[in-house]
Amino acid sequence: MIIDSRYHDLAAGLTRFSTALKKGERVLIDAFDIPEAMVIALVRAVRARGAHPYVQLHRARVTRELTLGAEEAQYAPLADIELARMQKMDAYIALRGSENIFEASDVPAAKVQLVSRLMKPVLDYRVGQTKWVVLRWPTSAMAQQAGMSTEAFEDFYFKVCTLDYARMEPGMKALHDLMVKTDRVHIKGPGTDLKFSIKGIGAKTCGGLRNIPDGEVFSCPVRDSVEGVIQYNAPTVYLGSSFDNIRLVFKQGRIVEATSNNTKRLNEILDSDAGARYIGEFAIGFNPHILEPMRDILFDEKIAGSFHFTPGQAYEDCGNGNKSQVHWDMVCIQRPEYGGGEIWFDGKLIRKDGIFVPKSLHKLNPEYLLGSKKR
Repeated sequence: MIIDSRYHDLAAGLTRFSTALKKGERVLIDAFDIPEAMVIALVRAVRARGAHPYVQLHRARVTRELTLGAEEAQYAPLADIELARMQKMDAYIALRGSENIFEASDVPAAKVQLVSRLMKPVLDYRVGQTKWVVLRWPTSAMAQQAGMSTEAFEDFYFKVCTLDYARMEPGMKALHDLMVKTDRVHIKGPGTDLKFSIKGIGAKTCGGLRNIPDGEVFSCPVRDSVEGVIQYNAPTVYLGSSFDNIRLVFKQGRIVEATSNNTKRLNEILDSDAGARYIGEFAIGFNPHILEPMRDILFDEKIAGSFHFTPGQAYEDCGNGNKSQVHWDMVCIQRPEYGGGEIWFDGKLIRKDGIFVPKSLHKLNPEYLLGSKKR
């Protein structure tokens, strides 16, 4: 089979850099509605590293049909099987395409929550115990979301996904070190006045090892420390439903008021369990190629000049202990064309209108990452 060279380049990056596969390691390739040629390119790339590929193929309409009739008697044994397989894997690569991002929009919330709850141990093991990377696949539906032609979007996608992520490392390290030392965070912007602590939580850099595209450093608030209000300005899709203009009010860490264009569904999700109304992640995004939201969180959470503040599950290795079946990355963009905004650490201005202010963080600004300023 003749395969697009871009597929080979992407597969090489996923197996050499993102998962750094070694001889004899086992890797599960989870393929959701993507071309066979890309799956084959990945299989060949895995074998070229001396590793062993395993493949699972998914179709969104089939998954929807199964979820519509989900019962515990069906999914509990399935979860056991999936967990047993994941425990045999050293690495996990997921490529997720979608012909219709709203395919699951008519699946009852109770069914989605049932499946999420039963399958959560599989997710927890994969995140905590394997080398993993997850990325979207460019489709016509994604091009429509981005307001681009299919060809232009594909060019954009491969440019972003094959970025030299090593160029981010100096700036990410500086931001990581600063976040580790920080206690109080204050975020200001249109409709936003938010205060919380990240003392003792730590921080993690994300430069192409877990998500593609990438470009963020994340931490997590002390669970009960969040006070104030946040007005998100990026649209979001979660569990097959679309949301705009989400506004959350916090008292002692808990979301006590939540509104949007879809307030009823928003609160249904936030009532999934006790942890869904607490924050499990705070992250700052800086990918210079990603500027506009496209209702796809793997892209939107990396938008240059953005941050995300995430209700639900916290990560085990950089979290506050919050547990939930929900992990919903909601994004706010602070560049001037989106109203601007500021991030302060312990009384010091760190980022203003999407641009990092301290000299130590200048290497995360677009002019450096795009190569217009020398290293």
